Amino acid sequence: MALDPEVAKNFAAAGAVAVGSIMPAFAIGKLAAKAMESIGRNPESASKLQTPMILAIAFAEAIAIYALVVALVIKFV
Repeated sequence: MALDPEVAKNFAAAGAVAVGSIMPAFAIGKLAAKAMESIGRNPESASKLQTPMILAIAFAEAIAIYALVVALVIKFV
């Protein structure tokens, strides 16, 4: 029994999104946890940590968006 190409495309797109969003999710969680731990140890550092943390979260989130774009290319091309 052969796999329909449309079904294979759907599985590939789902796999790309799944794999491409797992690690950024862990990265964002670890970034936030370490920032909160650092702020807990030194509350005066909150203003200095906020901007780099948000920037790093944005870069990690961009990787998940790239995975979404790859999934859309797989599905519709």
